[in-house]
Amino acid sequence: MTKADLVEKVTATIARTAGPMISKKDCARVVDAFLDSVRDALAAQHNIEIRGFGTFKIRNRKTRMARNPRTGEPVEVAARPVPVFKPSKELRNLVAEGETLSADPRSTAAAEQTGF
Repeated sequence: MTKADLVEKVTATIARTAGPMISKKDCARVVDAFLDSVRDALAAQHNIEIRGFGTFKIRNRKTRMARNPRTGEPVEVAARPVPVFKPSKELRNLVAEGETLSADPRSTAAAEQTGF
């Protein structure tokens, strides 16, 4: 799913629940503002917890030794912070249920017909 698909989905959801009061352009602004807020919070080394969805955290990786793939020479990789996402228990269960639904032979046959 791309950001444009996400904006389309948010627009459709709002249109169903609140009516066609908010344009796609306004929904795009909201999605952009949300993503910018997440990006800014992570850049400031803050964790973000969205209950029922998951947690965005900064994890500090240790210094380690790696190898240059061309020369095989050992190279030290510096310690650095990296963003990570930990899904909530509800999201993990929802994804797991989706896997069992896709194991249904009817949905597998439909996926084969469409090429997915």
